[in-house]
Amino acid sequence: MHMPDERTRTATAVTDPEVACPISPVVDIVFSRWTTPILWSLHTYGRQRFVELERRIAKITPKVLTQRLRQLERDGLVVRTYHPEVPPRVEYEISELGRSLAPLFAHLSEWAATNLDRVEQARLHYDADSA
Repeated sequence: MHMPDERTRTATAVTDPEVACPISPVVDIVFSRWTTPILWSLHTYGRQRFVELERRIAKITPKVLTQRLRQLERDGLVVRTYHPEVPPRVEYEISELGRSLAPLFAHLSEWAATNLDRVEQARLHYDADSA
């Protein structure tokens, strides 16, 4: 059995984003385009039907919302409850695993409130220098 030497491990760490940055899988799961607004809405407003989520996340298409909800359910971050009524009713809520992300979102929200003005200033400065 061949064991990789230090150079091989180092080369792998440089080329494999999951090795180079161990939070990459978390970023891929939690911070894809529509995941954050869906989780935020479910955390903030509680259990919701599809149409309620669709209204709260104005620019998302029904197809994309369906895809993201399925992926979030698969990842264990959202729970889907089917009520066999006439007409059938389906509700979505954030799971315990999804709720465990609340401190992360709170910290990011705090960072945004503190720093987004600075980011905008940096962008304006950069754009002015590039012109």
